[in-house]
Amino acid sequence: MKSLYTLLESAGIALDAIWSSKLRSLMTVLGNIVAVTSIIAVVSLIQGLNQSVTSAILNQAGADSFGIQQFPVTRSDEELDRVRANPRLTMVEVRTLARYDPDTIAGVMAESTSNGRVTYRDRSIDSTRVRGVTPEYVNFSAFDAERGRLMSPTEVETARPVVVLGWKTADRLFGEAIDPIDKLIQIAGVHFRVVGVSAKKGTVLGQSQDEFAIIPLGRFQTMFGARRSLNLTVKPRDLSRISAAMDAATVALRSQRGLKPKQPNNFGLFTSDTILDIYHQATNGIFAVLVGVVALSLVVGGIVIMNIMLMVVTERTREIGLRKALGARRADIMAQMLTESVVLSLFGGIVGTILGSLIALTISSFTPVPAAVEAWSVALGIGITALVGLFFGLYPAARAARLDPIEALRKE
Repeated sequence: MKSLYTLLESAGIALDAIWSSKLRSLMTVLGNIVAVTSIIAVVSLIQGLNQSVTSAILNQAGADSFGIQQFPVTRSDEELDRVRANPRLTMVEVRTLARYDPDTIAGVMAESTSNGRVTYRDRSIDSTRVRGVTPEYVNFSAFDAERGRLMSPTEVETARPVVVLGWKTADRLFGEAIDPIDKLIQIAGVHFRVVGVSAKKGTVLGQSQDEFAIIPLGRFQTMFGARRSLNLTVKPRDLSRISAAMDAATVALRSQRGLKPKQPNNFGLFTSDTILDIYHQATNGIFAVLVGVVALSLVVGGIVIMNIMLMVVTERTREIGLRKALGARRADIMAQMLTESVVLSLFGGIVGTILGSLIALTISSFTPVPAAVEAWSVALGIGITALVGLFFGLYPAARAARLDPIEALRKE
């Protein structure tokens, strides 16, 4: 109880000293304010970007499935040259996968994409992403209908001229006044009846995820050509056995394509985690360097605090000597100086956190870059400034505690 009272007394003395020199205190923590503002702003923008990209990848790839494409991930021209001759994926591979291991693989969807002009009366959208899908698409969570319905498997199987529009595509074509369901539109000059509109997915770095049109694959191939490579999406029977499903798919395709044991796969397998890992590998180094460079300013701010505290010790030598002569212990003097240093640094951290959050949210409001102010980043910013104040306040505090009271009282 006594130690708590002593700590509170030291804190009160420190706060009085800070308040009596308001301008100097503000200039002392200016470095910390700038540093924490920069760190909070940068971390919030990075977190927002990561969340946005993760959400977009999960919406596109689906967390409950994995994809198979003609080419794997390549990181150099040499790797690209080695896979350039990979054969196209066709409906032959779809049928092979569907019947290879039904106990492990629940479903296989094929998809092909192209860009086409979408028109409704006098409104048109150029270069809309047109997606042709097989009937199994209804079993995958990446597809939904907020209004209307999805195309039925029978409609897809028989290549009926029906379409599910992305939210923004429907909004641009019909606006708020017109219900798009059952309206006739044109895609690349061909008439389609709208049966559904997907839920809004938002944007990633300013690129809308809601501008697309989903049509039956058979109709797509009639319009855009059948020699395009398909992208396959495979759904495992049980999500916990996704690795077993990927192994089964690999064996099935290698067997169907007649690959020898030592020959590499001539196709690429992807999960949402695979794509996220590629993204994180590409960005983590950049983000770490960026945060590290910004964090260096915290060291500068700490050095400024140490210099000011040393000056404070010199200015208050007589005061410190008087306190010691009246019975203050070394620990009391050290606690007072450390408290003053930590409070100064914390003040800079709190102000910097508020400013950094406001800057990040402002950038997010006026640019495509998203921001997410996380509670842990706020706690980290404030906590680091407290540690900076404690670390850089140790030497001035120890120097004050070592002062001889007699010599200090003689100081003019």
